[in-house]
Order: sequence, then C-alpha cells, then structure tokens
Amino acid sequence: MAILKVIEVLANSEKSWEDATRKAVSQASKSVKNIRSVYVNEQSASVEDGDVKEFRVNVKITFEIK
Repeated sequence: MAILKVIEVLANSEKSWEDATRKAVSQASKSVKNIRSVYVNEQSASVEDGDVKEFRVNVKITFEIK
C-alpha cells in the first residue's frame, strides 16, 4: 500500500499557465521526491496596461512517502 501526501504550491510565469505549472513541479522536485501527479487548482493572471503580464497557478502536488 502506498502512502501519498499532497502539498499546495503557488507559481508564476510570464509565458503561460502551463509554464507556471512546470515551474511549480520543477521547484518542488528539488526538495520533494517521488512526485506522482499535479492538479491545477486555480489559475489567475495579472494585467498591466491592458496586457497580461504574469500567469499564476495554485497547484496541488501529490507524492509518495516511502
């Protein structure tokens, strides 16, 4: 039986929500091992002068505890 844990991570990107999600997983994987999945819980963006400047995601990362 596997024991899984979930953490919540916030990340941002100037490119896209997908890039922000990749950054969240990449950064989390530096200290968390055995990542199994990522769930995008929320997406938002900051706007400046009528243009999107930053994409933001709130993700839940699931990993196995060994």
